[in-house]
Amino acid sequence: MKRHVKAPILLTLGLLLAGVISGPPLFAAEATDAASVNAYAIDNMFLFLCAVLVLFMQAGFALVESGLNSAKNTVNILFKNMMDLGLGVILFYIIGYGLMYPGDAFSGGWFGFSGFGIGVESPEAVGGNLHPAVDFLFQVAFAATAATIVSGAVAGRMKFEAYLIYSAVITAFVYPISGFWKWGGGWLNELGFYDFAGSLVVHALGGFAALAAAIVLGPRIGRFNADGSPNAMPGHNLALSTLGVFILLIGWFGFNPGSQLAIAGAANTDIVMIIATNTLLAAAAGSVLAMIFAWILFKKPDLTMAMNGLLGGLVGITANCDSVTYNEALIIGAVAGILVVLGVKLLDMLKIDDPVGAWPVHGLNGVWGGLATGIFGGHPMVAQIIGSIAIPVWGFVTMLVLFLILKMMGILRVSREDEMKGLDISEHEEEAYHGFQIFSTQ
Repeated sequence: MKRHVKAPILLTLGLLLAGVISGPPLFAAEATDAASVNAYAIDNMFLFLCAVLVLFMQAGFALVESGLNSAKNTVNILFKNMMDLGLGVILFYIIGYGLMYPGDAFSGGWFGFSGFGIGVESPEAVGGNLHPAVDFLFQVAFAATAATIVSGAVAGRMKFEAYLIYSAVITAFVYPISGFWKWGGGWLNELGFYDFAGSLVVHALGGFAALAAAIVLGPRIGRFNADGSPNAMPGHNLALSTLGVFILLIGWFGFNPGSQLAIAGAANTDIVMIIATNTLLAAAAGSVLAMIFAWILFKKPDLTMAMNGLLGGLVGITANCDSVTYNEALIIGAVAGILVVLGVKLLDMLKIDDPVGAWPVHGLNGVWGGLATGIFGGHPMVAQIIGSIAIPVWGFVTMLVLFLILKMMGILRVSREDEMKGLDISEHEEEAYHGFQIFSTQ
């Protein structure tokens, strides 16, 4: 009897002992798996929301550009912004994504192609904890941003078909190739060049493409007098433009913090919060310094300069928002605001017509962001200088060649009659403000 009692007791004690020995590792493994699953969900949801914010920036660009231009070109500008997104998404999906992220399928760090589409690779294939689909959503939003920067600079005088060709080329080829040089592991990345969220990869590329377009197109009718002095051609609705700037500011909190690509864990959360704060500080400093500097020059505070100063501050901080202190972010934004005003003045001196200030905001301050990353962010200055030259030159030269070809083909600029009539009617036979004759003289 006792023998039968002792056996179950000993068996039970043995099982309990085994549980004590093996239990905690099992629980730890389960906890680790749970933490991994949670991190995966959090990081992917974070990047998805950031991608949506960056896509929302298209609305901001559309409002800024249309408001700063004549009412008779509103439909044309809105249409171009929509096609930057439509064409951009399709072409970046088909070919751009494979060019920008070729993986091991590249030679010499200059060019590569991993294949069409986005594939069905595991999260590890895109650098860790991200699903390829959400990575594509985030990256394609950046591609659309690079393309749409040119829209406002060519407003009122470029044929719609020419713009579609430009948008297709920059999204499918030009942006992905130089994007690969840094973000895809290409030669600039190997050199040590640093651009956290795209001051150069996105903004300077688009800004210098805009400069090339403005030069080849020539100024709008009446923009400059025979002696070279500029005439102001104010936009038709600054309320729309101001709203657009605020939308762009909000979208930038997807642009910059999202570029961390992760938020799960204390370390990632800390850096995301620092990035967000630096982003806002630089924007604020840019708007205030642009206002003050323009006020000194023009004797009146200028709303459009303050708006572009805010955007310039955002562009300047984008390359280095994870690498600088709060005070340095204020300095970077302040310099950016001054550069916007100087850039506008320089374009007037050169008789280059950029109706929205695309080059001062995105081109000039994209370069400033790259250099500031070396000055304040502790990244190799030589590499920053090389990258801050290579990407703008790539964007300017490739687009200059394209626009010259389109000009030789006779499909770049609308006729004088169509420009005076307005592109809404001449290109689309649509009016944004049907029946409101108050805008007819704009």
